[in-house]
Amino acid sequence: MPTGKVKWYDPERGFGFVTSDDGQDVFLPSSAVPAGAAVRPGMRVEFGIAEGRRGLQALSLRVVETPTIARGSRRDPEELASLIEDLIKLLDGVGNQLRRGRVVEERRAEKVAAVLRAVAEDLDPER
Repeated sequence: MPTGKVKWYDPERGFGFVTSDDGQDVFLPSSAVPAGAAVRPGMRVEFGIAEGRRGLQALSLRVVETPTIARGSRRDPEELASLIEDLIKLLDGVGNQLRRGRVVEERRAEKVAAVLRAVAEDLDPER
């Protein structure tokens, strides 16, 4: 079974690419990702390959190894504290908007989600 690394994957768009160990880019559709699996760039994976309409396509993805982020690549504590303070202000504004019965705009919701993910990754002791 071929192996490689996830080049990128966007769960909202439902696809991404894997770079096989022999250097080929392989299309990664969401149908090849196991239910409930979080696929991130740099993950080592095994996958089947089929020839699709537009080239190689991954089948039955299996995560072999999750990359770890070196301790030195985390944000500086002062920078992280500042980011969290900004996040609190941002979430407070979203909360006020929701209390008024307004739906959060898609663009703003995407920005808030991206900041939440970044903070969560920096706080996660397993990473």
